[in-house]
Amino acid sequence: MRRILAVDDDKDILEILQFILEDSGYEVETLADGHFLFDRIKKNHPDLIILDIMLGNMDGRELCRNVKAKKETHNIPVILLSASHAVTDTRKQNGNPDDFIAKPFDINVLLSSIEKHLTAA
Repeated sequence: MRRILAVDDDKDILEILQFILEDSGYEVETLADGHFLFDRIKKNHPDLIILDIMLGNMDGRELCRNVKAKKETHNIPVILLSASHAVTDTRKQNGNPDDFIAKPFDINVLLSSIEKHLTAA
């Protein structure tokens, strides 16, 4: 079973993501803040990460850059979610995410993106 790590500071979004993804056959781990992202990656070895950009006092774009910069994690697909940032801004950063989905997200778009990146990985 493919493992997904979902990181968002909104507990309602995490619950929705967990329900949808588990219902779609994925094993889901959730994290409400980015401070322990690399500990969780090391412990659970996710196949894909869904990462919110606005994580309280942390920036998901920076976390994405860090994931993509590390030898141990650079191959993990990262999908960024945001209600407040433009796709073009996010795609220009170093350590690009593998995809960007705007909130509120369409469930089918999210599932399609996940399947595309898990198939490619």
